[in-house]
Amino acid sequence: GDLDARFLSRIMGAPVTSVTVIGGDAGTTSRARLALTGENVPDSVFVKMPAKTAATRLMGELGRLAETETRFYRELSPALTGLPKSYASTFDPVTGRYVLVLEDLAVDHCEFPDTLHPLSADQASRVVELLARLHGTFWERAPDWAYAASADSAALLTSPLLKTSARRIAEKTDIPVERGRFIDENYRAVARLIDQPPNTVMHGDAHPGNVYFRNGEAGLLDWQAVRRGHPGRELAYTLVTSMATADRRTHQRDLLDHYRDVLAHSGGPELGRDELWDRYRTGALYAYVAPLITAGMGGMQAEGIAMEGLRLGVAALDDLDTVALLKESL
Repeated sequence: GDLDARFLSRIMGAPVTSVTVIGGDAGTTSRARLALTGENVPDSVFVKMPAKTAATRLMGELGRLAETETRFYRELSPALTGLPKSYASTFDPVTGRYVLVLEDLAVDHCEFPDTLHPLSADQASRVVELLARLHGTFWERAPDWAYAASADSAALLTSPLLKTSARRIAEKTDIPVERGRFIDENYRAVARLIDQPPNTVMHGDAHPGNVYFRNGEAGLLDWQAVRRGHPGRELAYTLVTSMATADRRTHQRDLLDHYRDVLAHSGGPELGRDELWDRYRTGALYAYVAPLITAGMGGMQAEGIAMEGLRLGVAALDDLDTVALLKESL
């Protein structure tokens, strides 16, 4: 209701004469599409604001999600492609309130996948290329504010949330979440392990719900979880949550090889094949952790999507032998 023409004119630096709400929804943030009229302003925009519920806002503030995304669009996005254009952003460090005004992708010919509609190997390859360009651009050059996921203040809550979520999931489904118990009980140690250098800037949450395709090219939404870290974590999270398990098992080694090639041509190093494979296997812990908390706590994604993401994550722990490798590496 506060996003009136006067306010938008001020933050966009262009005269907006009218604002009409087209639609909106809520999850980890509140989101809306707005129709605008005015001089040198787009016909419509997509805006992000704080979540409606206090509990979800608290999680966002602990993870500094709003500050991270507004800062990313100001400081890092000009060096990248494959993301929505930003028209304006503002963040209040006292209250944690913010507004991010972005390109309205819904008016373009974009395809928006989700966990219930797995990516093909070709689509996954395009996402891997995008991640390689991101990682290569900022290889060993992550800004100070892009801290490691294991250094997140919210990480103190992760182990208790994992244990609570695992108990809730075990009570209502047959997903064998007990296979991740070692991770639940040793989260801080294993999180530090997968964040070990070399580091780069990671999107941090590149699951299929944050992916889009436009004109045959992949793009990424929701840059609120930008972190520094090793690409093995990001690649595992993305491929495990984005692909059907059988397809991932068939194509993941080839996709990692493709990533290595694009990374080396995008400013990054020539990573060793076996080295990346092991970092990918340990990084799969995050493809279990994030879906488990999402499914167990509820309210952040549709239940069907959250549960399918968890099934994919648990399957990866098994076929990548992630827990055994983590035990050996600690």
